[in-house]
Amino acid sequence: MATILYIGDDNTGSTSAHRAKALERLGHSVSIQNPYVGLNSSLNGKFSGAFHYKTGFVWLQRAVVKWVQENLCNTSNYDLVWIDSGELFGVKSLKLIKSLTSKLVLYNVDDPTGSRDGKRFDSLKKSMPFYDLIVVVRNETERECYELGARKVLRVFRSYDEVAHSSDNLDLNALLAFQSEVAFIGTWMPHEGRDEFLIELIKQNIPLSIWGNGWHKSKYYMQLKPCIRGKSIYGRDYVAAIRSSKICIGMLSKGNRDLHTQRSLEIPYAGGLFCAKRTTEHNAMYLEGEEAVFWEDASECAAVCKQLLGDDTLRERIRKAGFDRVISLGVGNEEVCKKVIQAIFSKVDQTAYNPVIK
Repeated sequence: MATILYIGDDNTGSTSAHRAKALERLGHSVSIQNPYVGLNSSLNGKFSGAFHYKTGFVWLQRAVVKWVQENLCNTSNYDLVWIDSGELFGVKSLKLIKSLTSKLVLYNVDDPTGSRDGKRFDSLKKSMPFYDLIVVVRNETERECYELGARKVLRVFRSYDEVAHSSDNLDLNALLAFQSEVAFIGTWMPHEGRDEFLIELIKQNIPLSIWGNGWHKSKYYMQLKPCIRGKSIYGRDYVAAIRSSKICIGMLSKGNRDLHTQRSLEIPYAGGLFCAKRTTEHNAMYLEGEEAVFWEDASECAAVCKQLLGDDTLRERIRKAGFDRVISLGVGNEEVCKKVIQAIFSKVDQTAYNPVIK
């Protein structure tokens, strides 16, 4: 088992924290350091946060180096340093971190080489050659990381968490509080068309419930408002909302070149019926109409929802089959973390792994 320094968000609702816990469950000794807490004053200032995000954290690097020196450099050596996201770390800070270990891994579930987030990942892209392994979730990112000088890249699917997303032992009051017909759990995003999509469902009389942040920014807010049940939900509330809905809608991020998302795996594992856009990766994961349901546009989504809401037997059969299928895929955090550990420590090149699901 390895001693691992895990650098990432340790908020209990974050996928970063879920992966750290999964490594612990696998028997590794994990020490977590959260740079977002240490650099909070710079990252969450009224203007500084947006400035650093939009300039790729280039002007934050002196503070990042100082944080590494004060919080990491006096610690023991580790078998592995695992950096989640990596947006904050440039070349100088990575050179310091490399002195703590012989193995340095970057795990990034965003689209760092894509265009949606502008210059956000500029520091990360310059530092790619310093990582021993970079883990990403899409084919384009894998190829583009190599073009930027990455030494080894492993592509994996996104993942659910075996503990955090389990629907076992849910509180009955929470299940009742989050009960819904058709649920969408997600943030409003500009230029993504999520609000237009949901408005079309409302127009077709789909009984919709929405949880998420930022919806007040939508130009359709007054039309959406009756369906908005609350802000973003996490932890057991998130799982309860999925499990107690009849249908859960998953949406992709166009700017992130998504063909599947975390919801693609979390919803079926948490016991929800997954209803999402038809893509090559969704079709590879689930048998359409039997393990999940797919659509091309809002009109087809509405038709699918109406059919399922009128057929309890069919809906329950698809829900259960989706749960069985996602278990069989091997995309829980523990399984994915195992693949990463094997890839970084094995003498055989494990990066040839290609997560094509059959």
